[in-house]
Amino acid sequence: MESPWFYPFPPLFPGTLIKRYKRFLADIELDAGEVITAHCANTGPMTGVCSVGSRVQVSHNPNPRRKLAYTWEIAEVNGANKSTWVGVNTALPNRVVKAALQARIFSELGHFSNIRTEAPYGSDKKSRIDFLLTSESDELAIYVEVKNTTWAKGSLALFPDTVTTRGQKHLYELMNLRPNARAVMLYFINRGDCSEFSPGDEADPEYGKLLREAIARGVEILPCRFEITPRQISYLGLAKLTY
Repeated sequence: MESPWFYPFPPLFPGTLIKRYKRFLADIELDAGEVITAHCANTGPMTGVCSVGSRVQVSHNPNPRRKLAYTWEIAEVNGANKSTWVGVNTALPNRVVKAALQARIFSELGHFSNIRTEAPYGSDKKSRIDFLLTSESDELAIYVEVKNTTWAKGSLALFPDTVTTRGQKHLYELMNLRPNARAVMLYFINRGDCSEFSPGDEADPEYGKLLREAIARGVEILPCRFEITPRQISYLGLAKLTY
């Protein structure tokens, strides 16, 4: 069996979460004994993946221009049968997806030759799509929006974990692209213990309604599974979409 494609982490340092506060900050006691404050890129509720006393790992960048040298990268959560590492750095999924697009990992997207990031789109051109994929032929342009997904119930991954008016707007804009372009919502399932994906109706019923409407109007859904370890992020393929 061919080894899965992966994106390597820089060296990570293990520790224990003391507390998360002010959305962007996390106090962590490293295994080496030092207590540090790390940047938390995930500003959402982090449902089920932010527990005091949980095992975490951080990266270190001593650049003097940074306010905080450490970044909280992953957290360990306990599942029904085993513990699982979950990616919590929301700045990372787009970097991983870009590398995967360059490696042509997502066969569902078909052929494309150009990858553009943060391309303006929408009725007022004030929104920016994460990735715009084009080819030299007459094939339809492919607009790809990426959503980081960490909330889970058993083996079911769910998005969103809170009300997201921004996410709702993205669905409207993707629907408006059809049928003149391909519109793709890529859910980056940032944990390896989920085999299915569903909209998080409990957290945001309006988002779930809009997602189902988007599917009916031809928006493509790619619930992409990734296994997280302290060494790398490995692509596992698609989760089963249930809606």
